[in-house]
Amino acid sequence: MTTLTFLGQSAVLLEADGTTVLVDPFLSGNPKASTSPDDVAPDVILLTHGHGDHYGDVVPIAKRTGAKVVAIVEIANELADQGIEDVADPNLGGTVTFDGGWARYVPAWHTSTTPSGTVATPAGIVIHLGGKTIYHLGDTALFSDLALPGRRDRLDAALVPIGGHYTMDRHDAVEAARLVGAPVVVPVHYDTFPPIETDAEAYKRDVEDAGIARVEVLAPGASLEV
Repeated sequence: MTTLTFLGQSAVLLEADGTTVLVDPFLSGNPKASTSPDDVAPDVILLTHGHGDHYGDVVPIAKRTGAKVVAIVEIANELADQGIEDVADPNLGGTVTFDGGWARYVPAWHTSTTPSGTVATPAGIVIHLGGKTIYHLGDTALFSDLALPGRRDRLDAALVPIGGHYTMDRHDAVEAARLVGAPVVVPVHYDTFPPIETDAEAYKRDVEDAGIARVEVLAPGASLEV
């Protein structure tokens, strides 16, 4: 069993068998964040891409906790230059293992520049922890290759952006859920700021009425057992 906790925006905490994985730790400066950077203690931090609302507090959290940080190679190099000691630097298609699991980086259609100006390729991440496989789509538009990760691994859940403007909107995200094929979908990347406000309950109805998946709309701080 793996516990998935939504922290706001696209930040999630995954916990199983004594390992804690934090994805996209945008906490300080996040008006919807359910916790502060000082209150998380991950063993591993995964970044989908470099935008500030995902890169977030990675540096102070990693320096305080000694967490292993995994990011696309250009971002990983920047983090190493900032004094992060344990950094893994995959590119798309690469898999990084850690105690209790692994993470594989897969394509996402978006852009990616860190707050310091490093340009890199955005990604989604397929994460295996506690015997469960969870696909975090990252920030992406709708594209057909979202179907590919589920052909290699049986997916147990997917984190799908629905806010529109910077990513796909809730209507495209219905088709994304169909392509991904996970039995449980958790919407992310919505309502944090006015441009990405949307109706998550309408998204839930559309996906479930179409018989695609069960949708769990989590308030920041709420958890789900996968």
